[in-house]
Amino acid sequence: MQLPPNPPEQDHLRIVLVGDIVGKPGLRAAAAAGMWFRRELKAECLLANAENVADGAGIRAPDYRRLMQSGFHGLTLGDHIYKKKEALELLATATNIVRPCNFPPGSVGKTHMILKVRETVSVAVFSALGRVFMRPVDCPFLAMQRELDTLSSDVKIRIVDFHAEATSDKQVMGRLLDGRVSAVLGTHTHVATADEQILPGGTGFQCDVGMTGPFESIIGRNIEAVVESTLTALPLPYHVAKEDIRLSATWVDVSIATGRCQRIGRLSLRLPELEEYIAGMTPGTLRL
Repeated sequence: MQLPPNPPEQDHLRIVLVGDIVGKPGLRAAAAAGMWFRRELKAECLLANAENVADGAGIRAPDYRRLMQSGFHGLTLGDHIYKKKEALELLATATNIVRPCNFPPGSVGKTHMILKVRETVSVAVFSALGRVFMRPVDCPFLAMQRELDTLSSDVKIRIVDFHAEATSDKQVMGRLLDGRVSAVLGTHTHVATADEQILPGGTGFQCDVGMTGPFESIIGRNIEAVVESTLTALPLPYHVAKEDIRLSATWVDVSIATGRCQRIGRLSLRLPELEEYIAGMTPGTLRL
């Protein structure tokens, strides 16, 4: 885990993407971290992948409201986007949630969002869905290129959440968009990768940000049920686990003038320390 210098340079913007929030435990951790991100990390733009926040699959309006109240600016989603029926109205009306841009054209939701974080600084956020071991969708690489072609050149800071299974696909996306976006950060596998880097064209990259939720689990689900189902082929319910709650996130410092990533690092925070901080821990002394 790498902590950035505090505070960032005035001509840089610090952005955080929180990895897949899983169920109520993950929501609790993400909500608790909002204050720490703003006050201690000095982050000005907080993003999160929230496609698993409602019972482990989907999102509901109360989940959205809690994240917004905790200081998050925008949410990305993935293959579980429509698992909850009530998400459709939310996706049709909220301006700070995006669906994967390579879904069919008639799909509910926005293909990118523009977040104004300072008077003269905006951040464009995109989502794309991979195809390996995923639902059939349009080509994510061509879709992302089309999305970028529609974006004003004035919006220089651009963050891509590539929600995909294959690390090779994620690397292809990073190389394809190198120099055109500020960061390509992967989600979906729920396992953080240690390959954070800045590509030659100035794009920050990481194959997967990781999971925010219960780590005493199998990617967020109850261990016993997943193991038994694997051994017996029985269709057992995979309930969200409850123990060892942690938050996984990646931060990037981006030049406001050029949109290029200057620094990138991973974070792993435990819920007890976050809640202790909120309860009155002296600022700057959070144990990591």
